Amino acid sequence: MSISNESKNLEPNKGGIETRQVANTKMIDFETFHDKSHFWGRLTLWSVIILTLMVPAYLSFVLGYHPGWNVILAGFTAYASIVALVWAIEPISYYPVLGVSGTYIAFLTGNIGNMCLPCASVAQSVVGAEPGTKKGELTATLAIATASLVNIIILIFVILGGSYLISLMPDSVVDTFRFVLPAIFGGVIAQFAIRKPIWGVVGIAFGLFVNIGPVPRALQTFLCILGTVVVCMLLEKIKGQKGEV
Repeated sequence: MSISNESKNLEPNKGGIETRQVANTKMIDFETFHDKSHFWGRLTLWSVIILTLMVPAYLSFVLGYHPGWNVILAGFTAYASIVALVWAIEPISYYPVLGVSGTYIAFLTGNIGNMCLPCASVAQSVVGAEPGTKKGELTATLAIATASLVNIIILIFVILGGSYLISLMPDSVVDTFRFVLPAIFGGVIAQFAIRKPIWGVVGIAFGLFVNIGPVPRALQTFLCILGTVVVCMLLEKIKGQKGEV
């Protein structure tokens, strides 16, 4: 990882033509990059949390629309009982692919499972970067940042006219929207299956198991990702040991 602070001096040469000379180039190591990622990541996330809480706080304590703490706690408990486990599982299971900087951006922008993670995975596959490496993290970060910017631009138009356009669509078309997320994950599996067909078989097998088997919904994504990664790593290890014999 390098960041260039270049002060370029334009000096005429003997023939009267100006030449550029790079005076200073500042290099930073990956540890410094992570330190900066932690600083700006925590700052932006806490800023968003505070700004998000300001709206209900204003409605509750300034305008007098507070519903009561019993209602708030009941709603929070009902919601947490479904997704509380995911709050701990997602950062752990997604981190190997996203890296430090990618994790901050992904959890700030949202749409991790259906946008950030697939974009990072596909980008890493295209450039040949392994998840968990420096190249893999930088690739994931750039992919997530680009996807987030595109998503924001599209959302501007969707928010302004999306509801109207959907109201004009027939029900048969609207019903197909539920297949968007499976299609995205299918594309990710295909990227890996082309390179290693056995990986695709393992991924599909775990996908069928967590959806058909008696697996709690909160654990489905975690078990599918963890199981696929562990089995594929074991297969590669066994393959490597056989190759050494």
